[in-house]
Order: sequence, then structure tokens, then C-alpha cells
Amino acid sequence: MTATQILIALLLTPLVTATFIALFMRRLGAIASYFSVTAAGLICIFSVLAIGHFDGSTIAVSWDWLRFGTFEVQIGFLFDSIAATMLTMVAFVGFLIHIFSLGYMQSDTAKARFFGGLSIFMFSMLGIILADNLIMIFVFWELVGFSSYMLIGHYLDTEEAKEASKKAFIVNRIGDLGFLVGIVYAYWHFGTVNLPKLEALVTAQPDLINATIAAFLMCGFIGKSAQFPLHVWLPDAMAGPTPVSALIHAATMVAAGVYFLIRIVFLFPVEVLDFISYLGATVAVYAGFCAYAQHDIKKILAYSTLSQLGYMATAFGLGYPGVAFFHLITHAFFKALLFLGAGSVIHGCHHEQNIFKMGGLIKRMPVTSITFAIGLMALCGVYGMSGFYSKDAILIASGLTNTPIFVLLIIGAFLTAGYMGRLFWIAFLGTPNSEAASHAKESPLTLLLPLVILAMLSITGGLLQLWPDSLGGLIRYDVDHLHHAEQYDAMHYFVLKLGTAAWIIGLLAALFFYRVGASEDRLKKNFLPIFQFLHAKLWFDEIYNFYVANVQQRVARLLNFLDLLLIEGLLIRGSAGAISLLGMFARSVHVGNLHSYVYWFLAGMLLLWLACFGLF
Repeated sequence: MTATQILIALLLTPLVTATFIALFMRRLGAIASYFSVTAAGLICIFSVLAIGHFDGSTIAVSWDWLRFGTFEVQIGFLFDSIAATMLTMVAFVGFLIHIFSLGYMQSDTAKARFFGGLSIFMFSMLGIILADNLIMIFVFWELVGFSSYMLIGHYLDTEEAKEASKKAFIVNRIGDLGFLVGIVYAYWHFGTVNLPKLEALVTAQPDLINATIAAFLMCGFIGKSAQFPLHVWLPDAMAGPTPVSALIHAATMVAAGVYFLIRIVFLFPVEVLDFISYLGATVAVYAGFCAYAQHDIKKILAYSTLSQLGYMATAFGLGYPGVAFFHLITHAFFKALLFLGAGSVIHGCHHEQNIFKMGGLIKRMPVTSITFAIGLMALCGVYGMSGFYSKDAILIASGLTNTPIFVLLIIGAFLTAGYMGRLFWIAFLGTPNSEAASHAKESPLTLLLPLVILAMLSITGGLLQLWPDSLGGLIRYDVDHLHHAEQYDAMHYFVLKLGTAAWIIGLLAALFFYRVGASEDRLKKNFLPIFQFLHAKLWFDEIYNFYVANVQQRVARLLNFLDLLLIEGLLIRGSAGAISLLGMFARSVHVGNLHSYVYWFLAGMLLLWLACFGLF
């Protein structure tokens, strides 16, 4: 097979799988699950074959898709070191999550729908990775949003899942609107949306870089990667099954926004990059504080994801997209491990998710506890773990270039160790705090095997010397560039000492404040105003709900009324519409409705006022 044929097979495999499940396996959950897992395994095999054909030179092929006069839309593949690295992570982590799902979703009555959703998500994500132009990225971007909506709302019978899926879909559409405007503006400005052609144009004429285009395209990243102010959907998305949280909201989908930025880094002027760096650092600290007011083990991890995405955005904004990409990859390993570890805990505790109703799990679930602890250490940046190498690179880059951002990220590191220590000391140590925890038992092999493999990757994944030469080209370049920066050695040792102090102090402070196996939240009990402030999350949800109910809905009703009155009533139906509208208004005089009479009274007062001023 040629490289192009391998990439086509790679992309179509999950689509064919999802189609077969939808058409023929809707009532055959067990068969559908194995069919989907087999497809995920094939994706891994095709990924290895594609990387085997990759010799360092970019593979770029495209075909005409749609043509409207002189405007044409193409579909094609852009396979380089960046795509190969991202593909390896998505394929391998996705396969492990599929295996985990076999055990976790074993008794689910809608198993076929779930695994079909996983397959359509893999198809969508692979399309984003391989796309060679902005329009193709946007098409698969929307498919990712659709599959995310399906998977978050998997538990259709719960109100929480319904609301969370709608919230994720709508909030992401806000960011995607800006993304779409950016694509249109880019085509108008550059005459193309093909990524290699755009890079060639900008390289030849740097003056073509436009801050407005970059800002609009950045909106897609803000929505998909749940950055301020569109961050509100991610914690609620934990209403979906835990494997969905691991696949979509830790390892792949939210990281797609960062991957997209890296793909179009050449379009960003300095002022937009500065905005992204400050935005990311702010989110890293904000999310860390919010995590302390959460009792749900998955929501704590969700805010951790928000924080780490902030670190990635900061590195990108500081001019180190390779370092951001490095943290994206290592984060996928240890955060997928943490989410799947949380899933194993939830499975073992009979679907209990409140950490204050757990306790003593390390004795009853030793493998889950140990692997979770490894993921925790990688997240906190403990020396030797994968997260240490990528996170410290971000801290060093910020320390060398921007002191305020460096301070914010160090605060974020302290907060991370604190809330993760809180989770571990309470849930895994001490004695059981509920019937569910006292009867917890270790998970089956299908759940434990992915945990063990991801734990190994969380230890070794940051060692670039172990990576194949065909992977991580941009990462190696930026890391080497950082190593040769002036004052690097001094900053490296300073960050090493400060980062080590951050995770040690954070973990110990959580231990002394919350105690092992605590059954109640001491922050809530002893410092209720602080807890309530953190739990409010700066009241973003309340502000958005107020806006939707009191502004957006009223504007929508007004527009609907004008549509019925002017468009449908007068322009389309003509005189018949005018007579119909006249009859509708006349009828409202006799219906006995007080509101109608008030409106007629106000209308009469307005007409009288106009007459008195001689306007008639």
C-alpha cells in the first residue's frame, strides 16, 4: 500500500465501523463493542504503517470536492511530523480507552450506540489531524462537536446528561461561529485556505499576517479547548460515561484546539500571541481554585484539564508551539490514566463519585490506586515523570520571557498539587466512608490493562530520546531552542527547585488540612464563605443563564414576530397575509386577555400622542 492509500484506509475505517453499527448492530451491543474495538486496533496498525512510510518529508495530496464557478473546495491530507505525532497519540490512547470501555460499559443497555459514537468520534478526530485546509478542518471540527454531543448525552434518561450535552453543543457553536468567520476572511484575504499555501504566502510576505483573521480563528480554539469565557461546558460534560471523559475531555477533543493553533501558528501576530499567553495563564489559576470546591472525582479532574490546557495555551502564546505540543502529548497519557482510574474507582464503588464517600480504596483496589498515584505525580510534575519534562519546559519558557505569567503558572502548580493531594488522601487512604466504598473491589482486567500501560507512558512518555526519529520534530526543535536560550541553566535549576517545592508543599498542605480519608469537606465546614465563592466559579453560569433568559430569548421572540409579520405575512403571502394579520390583531380585541388589552391600550396612547404632536 502507498502512503496515501494507508491514510485513506486509516480515515475510513472508523466511518465504516460506525455506519455498520448504526445500520445492522443497534440491538447487538456485544458484537458492536468488539467491532468498534477491532476498528480502533486497525487504526493503530494503519498509524504504524503510515509512520513507517514517513521519511521526514511532508506527504501532501488533495482532490477536488466541490466547485462553484471559480471557487473550489478540496479535500486532502497533510501528513508531516506534527500530524504523525498527534496521530500516534490519538490512535494509541483511543485504542486503550476502547478496551477500557469493554469492561466499563459491559452492562449498558445502549452499548451499540455508545461504541458507534466512539467510532464516529475517532473518524472526526482523525479528519482534523490529517486535513490540509481550513474548510476540511472545519467540517471535521463540526463532526467532533456532533459526536461529543452524542457521547456526553449517552445517558438519555438523566436530566443532567441532557442539559450537559446541549450546553457543550451550544457553547462550542459560539466559538465555531468565530472560526467560520475567520475562514471566510482568510480566503478573502489570502485567496486560499490550503495550509501549505498559506504558510508559503506568509513566509514570502510577512506583511500579509492579519490580527483580525488570527483572532477569529482563535475562537475555534477557545470553544473546543474550553478557554475563558467559553470554559463553562467542560465540567458539566462529566455527565457522560467516564471513557468519554477520558477520550474527549482529557486526551483528544479538547486538545484539538491546541493542535489547530499549532497548525496555523504562522498566521499569528505578536499581539494575538500575547493575548493567548495571558488568557492561558489566567485559566490555569482560575481552574485550580475552582477544583477545591468540587466533590465529584470527575469534576475535579475536569478542572485540572482546564488548568493544563491553560499551560499549553501559555506556551503557544510565548512563542513555543513545540513545547505546547509536548505538554499536549504527555498530558494525554497521564490525564487519560487519571480519568480511567476514576472510572475504575466509580466502577468498583458501584457508581459512587463523591470523594468524601470513598476512603480506604488503596487496600481494596491496589492496582487502581497505584496507577492513579502515578498519574497524579505526572500531573504535579514530580521529577522523572512525563509531566515533569513538558511542564517544566513551559515554566522555564515563561521564566525566561514573561515574569507575570511565570508567577501565575507557579501558583497554578501549587494549586494543582493541592487539589490532587486532596483527592488522593481522601479517596484512597483512611477508612471507607460509605457502604459502597466498604464493598469496593478491584476492577477486571479489561479495565486494569489500559491503566497499567498508561501508567508506564506517564513515566516514560516525556523522554524524547525514547521517541522514534519520525515523531516529535517540532517538539525537539523548540526544546533544543529553549536549551540554548540565554540564562537557561540558571532558570532550569530555579524551576527545578521551585517546581519540586510546589508539589511537595501542595501535597503536604492538603494532607494536613483535609486529613486522610476525611468524610466531610473541612474547607466547607470551617471556611464556608470561601468555599461558596470558589463553588460559584465567578458566577459564569448564572450570568449566561440570565443573559439567555432575559436578553437572547426576548430578542429571539421579537425576531420571530417580525419574521411572521413582515417576511411570512406581507412579503410572501402579500395581500392575503395583510388581511390575515389584520384579522389576527382584530381578534385579539375580543379574546378577554388582559395582556392583549394592555398592549392595545399602549398602542392607542402612542397613536394619540402622535396625533397631538401633529405627526399625522
